[in-house]
Amino acid sequence: MNVLVVVEHDRGNLSPASLEALTFARSLGAEVHALTLGAAADAASGALGAYGAAVVHQVHHDLLADYGPEAWGEAVAQAVRALAPEAVVACGTDRGNEVMAQAAARLDLPFAANVTEVEQGDGWSIVRVRWGGSLLERCTLSAATKLVSVALHAVEASEAPAAGAAQPLALELAPSLARTTVVDRVERAAGVTLATAPLVVGGGRGVGSAEAFAPLEELAGSLGGVVGCSRAVTNNGWRNHTDQVGQTGTRIAPDLYIACGISGAIQHWVGAMASKKILAINTDKDANMVTKADYAVIGDLHKVVPAITAEIRRRRSGSS
Repeated sequence: MNVLVVVEHDRGNLSPASLEALTFARSLGAEVHALTLGAAADAASGALGAYGAAVVHQVHHDLLADYGPEAWGEAVAQAVRALAPEAVVACGTDRGNEVMAQAAARLDLPFAANVTEVEQGDGWSIVRVRWGGSLLERCTLSAATKLVSVALHAVEASEAPAAGAAQPLALELAPSLARTTVVDRVERAAGVTLATAPLVVGGGRGVGSAEAFAPLEELAGSLGGVVGCSRAVTNNGWRNHTDQVGQTGTRIAPDLYIACGISGAIQHWVGAMASKKILAINTDKDANMVTKADYAVIGDLHKVVPAITAEIRRRRSGSS
């Protein structure tokens, strides 16, 4: 028996979450296979093999030239029927959950989203994230084929080289599946993104204004990171929603998150809690973010942040 991992990609650009899904799948104790949809993903076989895929099943079809939830969902359903895996694992991203929901409906099987732990038996005892991460639920998943997605950043991707042997998989997709597909894109600025940045400098209501984010931008730039914010900031119109960290924004997992003037409400915390280390800068020593942080500076962020940036410059210049 084997576990089939649905690979997420965007026109051939492999999602880091797919490597997390492969790592999670290896823990289930069965041979890991991967499923790529669209010819653009063929080049990913080597990378998928490096993270444990013994076989990479490649599906080519005109309807898979770009992302479409109906076409991808039907392709996964047909692949499950053809390959008969013990379980199917997908990324716990918006796209991964959408595709698995489509496949589950077509297969008439239950689907458990955003799973963090699995104990195998006659039925799987699983732990999954609910309510945006504010609680964990333990439940039992019973089905001939288990369909799950892995909560984003629940596991750290690690290599375990396998063959990564490519095998074509022929499927028939009806033209009607093209009803929902990507037809246009708005390109964002190049560089690291909030979801993938190794360092994030976040600002909350305590920053005070849109203009006051300039020192945070300077600090993030000096460390090769990006700036994020809390929901209160976007509600005030100081930053775009794409910068929001939290339950209704982006979930981050940087090596370091510097939270400036952020109280740490649960909605923000669930988006930041996967950070390796957190440094909180706040005047309130009892703020939720301060009490949960690995390090804290109790002080005025408008003085502390420029001081950190100045010290970084001094050390890089070699001055005493």
